[in-house]
Amino acid sequence: MTSDPFFHPISGFELPRFAGVPTFMRLPYVPNGHERYKDVQIGLIGVPWDSGTTNRPGPRHGPRQLRDASTMIRAQHPTSGMRPFEAVNCADLGDVGPNPADIIDSMRRISEFYDTVTGAGIIPLTAGGDHLTTLPVLRSLARRGPVGMIHFDSHTDLYHSYFGGTMYTHGTPFRRAVEEGLLDPKRVVMIGLRGTMYDTEDRDFAAAEGIRLILIEEFHARGPEDVMAEAREIAGDGDTYVSYDIDFVDPTFAPGTGTPEVGGPNSYQALQVVRGLHGVNIIGADLVEVSPPFDASGGTAFLGASIMFELLCVMAGQHAEG
Repeated sequence: MTSDPFFHPISGFELPRFAGVPTFMRLPYVPNGHERYKDVQIGLIGVPWDSGTTNRPGPRHGPRQLRDASTMIRAQHPTSGMRPFEAVNCADLGDVGPNPADIIDSMRRISEFYDTVTGAGIIPLTAGGDHLTTLPVLRSLARRGPVGMIHFDSHTDLYHSYFGGTMYTHGTPFRRAVEEGLLDPKRVVMIGLRGTMYDTEDRDFAAAEGIRLILIEEFHARGPEDVMAEAREIAGDGDTYVSYDIDFVDPTFAPGTGTPEVGGPNSYQALQVVRGLHGVNIIGADLVEVSPPFDASGGTAFLGASIMFELLCVMAGQHAEG
């Protein structure tokens, strides 16, 4: 456990939660160049970018609302007792500055930001942003070779292209990641898939490459614990990335997203699947597609911030044990 008070969030007993400048979970803001940057072990990062969105935009505003909502997060996990801010040095590393007029340049900027993060030995926990965000993150994290992935989502994001050949959208990142050798498809599992479909192109690609798809019907029939046991087995002991699209959750509980699909998990199950990641060798994780314009109440963002805390607890426990 670390006793360095610099990396401890400000307590709500010391400064009211509605006061102060919001950072992720009230952690210190430690951008690249800060004298304590080298001491950070898990870095929380915002990627305010949604240029891959094809219908309802808004996730570019996600990191700001998630930061604000995360001021409600307290220091200790309610069931495991994990106190992640004492187990490891956590900090808010700030936002990647995207180019909203240029997808390729934005992806380059994101990859370069994460190169600096990983070069400092920091494990990233990202708040998006639309799901195309994950591709340039993986380009950085998977430079040494393909990684596994546990993916919570209503959609596979495995389509080849949109609109007659547009290769980079929030519906294509994992097709590109497999093609670029960033993901080992035999160590990829996608959980919660549902909703109406254009066709079966994405599922056909998954079958051909050996990607395991767990549709929502199977998820509900088996239950989160059994599904996550299989997910851990698929990921194995190797480096694994976790990508969590908020539209995995039923829109009753998470309406603030661009592509909602009914029939999904409830808010407790949304946390339960993350708790089932214990033992996975997580090299990075993200929470994407929170779209504040579609939930002015902020409830979706608070659920998103709670999911990020669950991810942080698993990652901190892994780091403390390892």
